[in-house]
Amino acid sequence: MLLHEIAHARSGDKGNVSDISLIAYAADDFPVLREHVTAERVRRHFSSFVRGDVRRYELPHLRALKFVLDDALDGGVTRSLNLDVHGKCLSSLLLGLDLGDVREPSTSPNDLWR
Repeated sequence: MLLHEIAHARSGDKGNVSDISLIAYAADDFPVLREHVTAERVRRHFSSFVRGDVRRYELPHLRALKFVLDDALDGGVTRSLNLDVHGKCLSSLLLGLDLGDVREPSTSPNDLWR
């Protein structure tokens, strides 16, 4: 299962730091995010971009995980000619993470308010 099947993402960047919030579509899917989307796994997923630490924060009432990626933007958005590593691009790349056969999603992206 790809991550985008059970979650959506929002992101931002400031200087050379990117942050990505990953939000489960359904409450039943938050434990899957919590278990399978670790800071280390995100670090490995972005190993060609992120040079610094990756920190994860949990926001269970929002069904969300927030990742802060240090030294992730090739010097910063205004300093880099590499458009692929801007925060918005990184959130899309994260949603392509393959979680394997964890289980079927409990909802579809078209049914957000279940």
